[in-house]
Amino acid sequence: MLGVLVATSLILANSNYIFGLLSTVLPINTSGVITSADLEAYWDSECTNAVSSINWGTIYPGGSKNVTIYLKNTGNVPLNLSLSTDNWSPSNAGTYLTLTWDYSGGQLQAGGVVQVTLTLTVSSNTQGITNFSFDVVITGTEVQS
Repeated sequence: MLGVLVATSLILANSNYIFGLLSTVLPINTSGVITSADLEAYWDSECTNAVSSINWGTIYPGGSKNVTIYLKNTGNVPLNLSLSTDNWSPSNAGTYLTLTWDYSGGQLQAGGVVQVTLTLTVSSNTQGITNFSFDVVITGTEVQS
């Protein structure tokens, strides 16, 4: 009797293999968006002429120069913008030169464009610097909701 029970159990346990498995497929379409924070600079409000470098020309001690550019949020999230500088040459030039801008803050929406004027001011007591270079660093940080 025990042998019949074991044989029956094995047959029932393997009945899926004997008779075949039933299956179905349910495809579910999905989509999503990966957030991106991207920022580009242009010379024109139509954003067709990209800024690759800025030549400040000649600035006298105590003087300043303005350059107007347009920043475009090419990402898909709102950004807060900040300005800094890096890679000064000569290394002490940042002591005598100051970069500011007229950006009033606020969010730059995805696809939005804002005009900003960068102002480079040279200290009146600048000494020993004739040529200089540095990087303008504009950072776009995602606005946290």
